[in-house]
Amino acid sequence: MNCKVLIVSDSHGMTGELIELYNRHDADVYIHCGDSELPATHPALAGYSVVKGNCDFESAYPTNYVEKVNGVSIFVTHGHLYNVKMTLQKIWYKAKEAGAHVACFGHSHLMGAELIEDVLLINPGSILLPRGRRERTYALLEVQNKQATVIFYELSGKEVAKESFVLQ
Repeated sequence: MNCKVLIVSDSHGMTGELIELYNRHDADVYIHCGDSELPATHPALAGYSVVKGNCDFESAYPTNYVEKVNGVSIFVTHGHLYNVKMTLQKIWYKAKEAGAHVACFGHSHLMGAELIEDVLLINPGSILLPRGRRERTYALLEVQNKQATVIFYELSGKEVAKESFVLQ
């Protein structure tokens, strides 16, 4: 289990910033958890795997998918279909059902990472409209063997939080 994953969500029309984040970090996978509000062919999304959020009208985006990266299975969705503003139980259950080690989602614009039993749930926050803090955030997940580190960054690139977890 080894990988590096850039996770962004709720960019709501931002373009230059998505390109900047893609170029700033050397990751194995670049995930956008929805509400990009951009067409699938937009150059700002080049290199990103994108899901459909509640503010996206692009039919090319899936509502969720599972990404497998060097032994790490990642369930990706926006979160609105799993009621993440009220509870993480539904998204956790869906990730378990999918056999995922990690679930990435957005929708609430609240940055956070939490290990529930054997699934690491990550919300990168929002790079446009954060809630619960002033910083516009995104996340970088690094997995080495079973050690997972989630680093949250401000849009500017300044680290704002770092948490470590052990994956099963």
